[in-house]
Amino acid sequence: MSDPSVARFTYRAFISYSHRDKAWADWLHKALETYRVPSRLVGTETAHGKIPRRLNPVFRDRDELATADSLASKVNAALAQSENLIVMCSPASAASRWVNEEVLVWKRMGRGDRIFCLIIAGEPNGSDLPGREAEECFCPALRFKLDANGQPTSERTEPIAADARPGRDGKATAKLRLIAGMLDVGFDALKQREQRRQVQRMTAIAGTALVVMAVTIVLAIAALVSRHRAIVARREAVVAKQAAVRRQKQAEGLVNFMLGDLNDKLAQVNRLDIMQAVDDKAMVYFQSLPTTDVNDTALAQRAKALEKIGSIRSDLGNLSGALEAFHASAAISSKLVAAAPADTKRQLACSQTLAFIGMTHWQQGALQAAQHDFEAGRQVLQSSLTRDAADPALQVQLAFLDDDIGHVLEARGQVSVAASAYQRMLGEAQTAAAGKPGDIFDQQSVGTAHNNLGKLALQRGDLATAIAEYRADDAIETRLSERNPRDNSQREDTLRVRAILGRTLGLAGDFTNAIRDLRQSLDMATQLSSFEPRDRGIQRFLALYSSQLARLQRLSGDTSAAMSSNAKAIAILAALTKQDPGNRGWEIDYAEALTEQAAELRASGHSDTARASAQMALDMLARLLVKHPDEHDTLLATMTAKLVLASVVVDPTDARDLRKQALQTMQAVKTDRGDPRLLALQVEALLMLGRKEDAQSLLQELWNDGYRDPALVSVLERAHIDYLVNKAFALRVATILRTNPGNGLRPSNHTTASSHIDCREHCTKGK
Repeated sequence: MSDPSVARFTYRAFISYSHRDKAWADWLHKALETYRVPSRLVGTETAHGKIPRRLNPVFRDRDELATADSLASKVNAALAQSENLIVMCSPASAASRWVNEEVLVWKRMGRGDRIFCLIIAGEPNGSDLPGREAEECFCPALRFKLDANGQPTSERTEPIAADARPGRDGKATAKLRLIAGMLDVGFDALKQREQRRQVQRMTAIAGTALVVMAVTIVLAIAALVSRHRAIVARREAVVAKQAAVRRQKQAEGLVNFMLGDLNDKLAQVNRLDIMQAVDDKAMVYFQSLPTTDVNDTALAQRAKALEKIGSIRSDLGNLSGALEAFHASAAISSKLVAAAPADTKRQLACSQTLAFIGMTHWQQGALQAAQHDFEAGRQVLQSSLTRDAADPALQVQLAFLDDDIGHVLEARGQVSVAASAYQRMLGEAQTAAAGKPGDIFDQQSVGTAHNNLGKLALQRGDLATAIAEYRADDAIETRLSERNPRDNSQREDTLRVRAILGRTLGLAGDFTNAIRDLRQSLDMATQLSSFEPRDRGIQRFLALYSSQLARLQRLSGDTSAAMSSNAKAIAILAALTKQDPGNRGWEIDYAEALTEQAAELRASGHSDTARASAQMALDMLARLLVKHPDEHDTLLATMTAKLVLASVVVDPTDARDLRKQALQTMQAVKTDRGDPRLLALQVEALLMLGRKEDAQSLLQELWNDGYRDPALVSVLERAHIDYLVNKAFALRVATILRTNPGNGLRPSNHTTASSHIDCREHCTKGK
């Protein structure tokens, strides 16, 4: 008999959650997809349709949201194709922009009655309780109704929620409450049926676990006794040894069952206590066995089983126990590698275990230890590189390790060393992609490596290298967009890197092509907006690129066009920040648009209104600096706003104070101090304070970098300082632009003429 809900929807449910609650989301996803509806309920007619036999499939995907500025198109599609929305409620999800966005999209489809909440931490409506605001577990979209236009109102609503917190429903009962809501049946009826079935299943599984453990122990003891007898009775040595090995294989086969199927079944009934006991017994068993006098196949299986124990313990949050298991696995894997140094598969297995150890140390905050582990994992593969350098599996593992190494190095402030790791990653990703030219993931990995290298190069002032890396990424993203013209997520990646490339070219003095690339990005964002008009990430693109285009128009002398473009940006950003006042990225964009508005008003002779706009931008940035005093982008925007305000204040003393404050802001920058935009603002402040000699060394550094921002050139002209084009740098960039970095690159007409453009802080952001 067909199920109408299956015909209407692809997924039974969509799980919305914060990355910090991943362990809970993993548990719920598996619990729902493995749940079997009691047979007596299957097929029963309810107000929501016939009750299905299973609750799968369930959608849960966060892979593309960590760096995206909007909900990915496949996530929007999954929401539309899901029968129910389940929200994991905690302080982390309440503060998550993505969780709030998914709830808004769901409600705007008119399906608010099919939202079910699972409270896992925090306090419902905690924002209403004095002193407990940080405990709020409901995101704004859950707490407030929407108006006819789909916008949040101040009218409160009460979400349907199951409470899994300790002392409340608990995990098992909360899960049943969710399922009862999804099936549209009474909780008590479902609970009674589930309790009967649970008792039967738990009794059977617990009995099986005890029997298996008992048999395992007996077999282990028998194996050890047989070994002893083999030593004592030399005449029966061969027979006894064979029997011992046979029994040991049987024991390890049972252990593998315990760690595999049995653990999966125990997870289904939430018996974490038995899972932990099984894993502990298996660990004790493996520790009691010798690593000698056993064939290599058995040792490899033992290492894999120990690695699985570590993964299970990590999933349960037992990081110290996970490390113990991973280290035991690595000890065996290392001996296997030493015994067969030409075996690439053994080296890959050992390297993977060392990577697990590194990730565990990373989770514990031990960055130095994590770096050592990742580098050790890479070192294990060195001998294979001399024999099987083109092996795709080898290259993929190397790329993963170097990506991890690079991120750890960045986190430790060792940016130059991180660049070397990213450079290796690029070569490895290129090798893997060459072996699988149709693999989009491998191609995107190559682009990401280029983008990361471009970001690091720009931060240290190496504009030529940054242009080369961004141009290579632009070629890859363009090619993938042409291959998949309906993939809007890919088009977002393309328009982003196009803007990054254009703005970086502008830093090198290429005004014409910078404005062209920015217009192309704006055009692509406009096209995407026509497909997804409610996508706030796309709206942000429209505002961001309109404001940046306005700056180019103002610097080229077209103040009227600049004010028109920036007015569109301000209108969009004002609406976005009103909808989500806690979104730091949007607030920075808004403050920068207000700063640009002040510069436009100054250029048109309206100093009074210019002061008001610049002061409003500074007030907004000051609030952001309180929360994030070391945030690079906010410090850069603050320096810019202070210098613009200094140029329109009436009192010369106030102007001088603002310029001194801008220099003090520069001193607060702890990383990326070689960023040429920061150096250029510092030069401007020093010159306006009459400190020409102090500015000279910075100006020489900017000239060496090839930096030619029109605002800086204007300041230098007013100070009667010559700033000639760096011909050697211009020639280098021209050579880069003439070189095609890959098939599918759009035709380039880039030049290095004396026209200029500024690159805002977003140039340093990757995809």
